[in-house]
Amino acid sequence: MDASGIDLLPDGPVRRMIAAANRHDLEAMVAEFTEDYENVTPNHPARSFTGRAQVHRNWETLFAGVPDLSLTVHAATTAPDGTLWMEWSNAGTRRDGIAVHMAGVSILTIRDDHIAGAHFYLEPVDPGAGDVNAAVREVTGVAAPTPQEARP
Repeated sequence: MDASGIDLLPDGPVRRMIAAANRHDLEAMVAEFTEDYENVTPNHPARSFTGRAQVHRNWETLFAGVPDLSLTVHAATTAPDGTLWMEWSNAGTRRDGIAVHMAGVSILTIRDDHIAGAHFYLEPVDPGAGDVNAAVREVTGVAAPTPQEARP
């Protein structure tokens, strides 16, 4: 398997986009998106946008700010309707020396051999955010029962 995981993707626009991104070939990468591309970011609705021009701005900034940015595909599958589900991550180092690592899933709509839309679930990796009990407590406001208190 290629280190980038690109061989997990079917031939087509997503595979070409990942390959172009890993070469930092901005124009080739952006060419894989439709003019009316729609990016929906459910966890951060205000970050959703429409248009290939915004894709260009986003990635131009990413490549400039994280010059060694690389993308890795961890898993991918295509649904019967042609929607491509991809678990992926990116990593690199900002110009100020701070490491960047994001991971998540994108659910991509393909139309006329281009990426027409995505539901985008990519978030910063936070290795020190606490354990599962702390996460449940944060969401619920209630401490998780100890193993002795938990029901069998």
